[in-house]
Amino acid sequence: MQPLKSFVAVLAAACGTMVSAQTNWDMPTPYADNIFHTQNIRTFVDDVKKATSGQVNITVHSNASLIKHPDILRAVQTGQVPLGEVLISQFGNEDPMFELDSLPFLATGYENAWKLYQASKSTLEKRFASRGIRVLYSVPWPGQAIFSKTPLNTMQDLRGVKFRAYNPATSRIAELAGAVPTTVQAAEVSQAFATNLVSAMLTSSSTGVSSKAWEFSKYYYDTNAWHPRNVVMVNERAFMQLSDAQRNAILNAAAEAEKRGWQMARDNDDTGKRTLATNGLLIVVPGKDLVDGFVKIGHTMQAEWAKRAGPEGEAVLSAYRR
Repeated sequence: MQPLKSFVAVLAAACGTMVSAQTNWDMPTPYADNIFHTQNIRTFVDDVKKATSGQVNITVHSNASLIKHPDILRAVQTGQVPLGEVLISQFGNEDPMFELDSLPFLATGYENAWKLYQASKSTLEKRFASRGIRVLYSVPWPGQAIFSKTPLNTMQDLRGVKFRAYNPATSRIAELAGAVPTTVQAAEVSQAFATNLVSAMLTSSSTGVSSKAWEFSKYYYDTNAWHPRNVVMVNERAFMQLSDAQRNAILNAAAEAEKRGWQMARDNDDTGKRTLATNGLLIVVPGKDLVDGFVKIGHTMQAEWAKRAGPEGEAVLSAYRR
């Protein structure tokens, strides 16, 4: 009987090890399930689960249902949750490097947005690393455009307008345009327009579709001003507690998610604009006065940013412009 008892003990210990090897993570994201960023994340976590044979299981909590957007970065940093997704520029007040991708008319179009990402990537990763966070991947939004209840023919038409802001950069844009910046998160856009809290916003065609902008807005001005990016990040301590194979599985899935996400952004932009037009929004090419006004604002903000960011920021801008 002794050999049998020993075998049972070894088997029980092995089973206990297998159970303890399974990692269950909660992942907060700010956006709804119909947003391509969330869809990309769900594919990413499925890939991780498959590659680790179910040993790393990630539960996605979308639409800020677990943690509100402004609190996600801190939650990952402190280990309250092991990983999450944020819009980087949401935290521009904490570090100027976080808002580089939201400087208007610095990097318009996906090709330039990718070049800016590559020029700033190592610096950005160091900033997150200093907080105990590893960046897994980063994906842009479609180019930012103006949704408005009323026509905007000149910059003068923006004066006094209640303008939705979602980060420090959009607040500054509103201020320089003479508008009134009002902070509204993505999940609250429809209600903000319905209650006249705001009457115009700069955002992507994707957010316009998910919030059904045609129900509260009449005009879409295709400014393509910049491509703000989201990052999916993981607490470094939690990441290092995984096995080498599990970490490699996550990094490989992240690389695929980044590649897939950039293409999804392009595709989503095309279908988004068609959806907006089909539902009655007037797709307008902005006039020269409006474009010139925003370009001027962009130059002002770029100069302000370079001063705040110091030599390291100047080096990133120089690398991009080369």
